[in-house]
Amino acid sequence: MAQSSDQPKRRLGAVLLRLAMAGAGLAVGLGLFAWIWPEPDRSSQLVQQLTPADLAKAPSRSVTVLVIGLDSERPADPLNRAAPPGPANADALLLLRINPQGPLQVLTLPANLAVQIPGQSRPQGLGSLYRLGGPALIADAVSSLVGLEPGVPDRYLVLGRATLRSLVDGLGSIAANPTRSLRYSDKSQGFTIDLQGGLQRLRGSQVEQLVRYRDPSRPEQSRQENHQLVLRALVWEMALPEHLGRLTSLSQFLSREGMATNLTQAETLSLLAAGLSRPETVQFTAVPLAPPAPAPPGVPPLRQIDPGAAVPLWPAVAPTP
Repeated sequence: MAQSSDQPKRRLGAVLLRLAMAGAGLAVGLGLFAWIWPEPDRSSQLVQQLTPADLAKAPSRSVTVLVIGLDSERPADPLNRAAPPGPANADALLLLRINPQGPLQVLTLPANLAVQIPGQSRPQGLGSLYRLGGPALIADAVSSLVGLEPGVPDRYLVLGRATLRSLVDGLGSIAANPTRSLRYSDKSQGFTIDLQGGLQRLRGSQVEQLVRYRDPSRPEQSRQENHQLVLRALVWEMALPEHLGRLTSLSQFLSREGMATNLTQAETLSLLAAGLSRPETVQFTAVPLAPPAPAPPGVPPLRQIDPGAAVPLWPAVAPTP
């Protein structure tokens, strides 16, 4: 009789043991589920909520910035990194019109666009003006060529090749889609271009290769297309929520690294807030050029603006409703 009275107790103990084991299994299962699909990190959620408007208040009017890319490593360097060596030249020229209520507008300007300045007996390339009078002289020449209002461009930004590499590497990389493989080698400069075609992520040194490449059959057009490709990719990359939070420190770092500008830090962030707000609507315009005139062998011909070009050369866009 004592043996049968113990059986309910043993059955009750077995049930409790199974329940305990089931609870432990459920806890392990839930832990494994949480490991596979973890709860969203709060800091990640904050990053996903960042927008360009969080950088600063956008300007109340459109602002035009002249961007000058040099053939030296940094603006303060006494010599360029080109052949033949000498003082830096402007190797790439862009006008950016940042509209607080409209698309970012970009006008690409050839560095070999012919300009005639007082005191010079003959025209010379727009990019060569940098060594004569710095960004102020180029800004005056651009304003006259394009037909801008007095006082425009409002600001300037001068980048060396090292500045461009640092900007891209500060973002990690950018996505670009060269239409074909690009190959070029210049022993005099110790410079090689070796890029695959197709969509890929490019680091700073590779982006430098892309912006410096010229197709021998269409040098001006291919160069401008590559500049547009890189600028569009930079705008997309900087507008990503995970990168917006680092733009303040990145801008400060580039200034310490030698980027030259008359923009204050507050103005830079304000323009970024406006310029990155619609990354999908960037509008590019190229200066319409007349056919190249004959030039001595080995000397790139200076280009003239097509006399039949529409006026104004770079019209502003109406604000977005």
